[in-house]
Amino acid sequence: MIALSVNINKIALIRNSRDTRNPDIPLHAQLCIDAGADGITVHPRPDQRHIRVQDCFDLSAMPGLEFNIEGNPMTGPRKSDRPGVSDYPGFMALVREIRPTQCTLVPDSDNQLTSDHGFDLKRDGDRIAPLVAELQALGIRTSLFMDPDPEQIRLAANIGTDRIELYTESYARAFAAGDNVDAVLQTFITAAEVALDSGLGVNAGHDLDLHNLPLFSKVPGLLEVSIGHALVVDALSMGLAHTIAAYQRALGKSVPDRA
Repeated sequence: MIALSVNINKIALIRNSRDTRNPDIPLHAQLCIDAGADGITVHPRPDQRHIRVQDCFDLSAMPGLEFNIEGNPMTGPRKSDRPGVSDYPGFMALVREIRPTQCTLVPDSDNQLTSDHGFDLKRDGDRIAPLVAELQALGIRTSLFMDPDPEQIRLAANIGTDRIELYTESYARAFAAGDNVDAVLQTFITAAEVALDSGLGVNAGHDLDLHNLPLFSKVPGLLEVSIGHALVVDALSMGLAHTIAAYQRALGKSVPDRA
């Protein structure tokens, strides 16, 4: 069965628009789990514009939570410019202290709006390999954010990561446009097959939604999808519990609506 990990960055973004703790991040993470989500994902950035350092610690204290922290391992410390918000210690420093269930390394820049490409391991492999080894030594499952490029995926396997996360924006765009969907999906099927043949687990994420998820869920060996923006938008009209049940059904699961 494919796990649904809910990215709660956008819930934190709403909280940060006011000087308040509402919506409360651990509370809403628990609401997601109670509604049937399999895990929680966060992507803290140095400017802490959505998920903050303290949120990561608060979430890590939740018993038994399948917790995925994603981000660029090269980002270093940054002073906070907002009263009451702690300084950002750097991505690897944060992960070393929290030790989440999974850490997904992503090659985005400090001020990037959202992730928009996978690793180029021909260029960055020598820097990424020791970080993967360090995370695994800490008992953290590792994943690398990757484009559906078989050559790059084989390099990820050589580095020794546990999983890859396929960057799915190209599929989502093709699906929305109704343009060449089968051909684009085939690139992801091929990428997943290469990953499986190389001993890698396969995750996926970026712009997956209720409409495009059922078809994408046919990608072989898919273990987990991480979905945030579309899920939170759907929750505005459907309610959080109804939405999570709908996403689980889109993944092919027979689940009751718990709302």
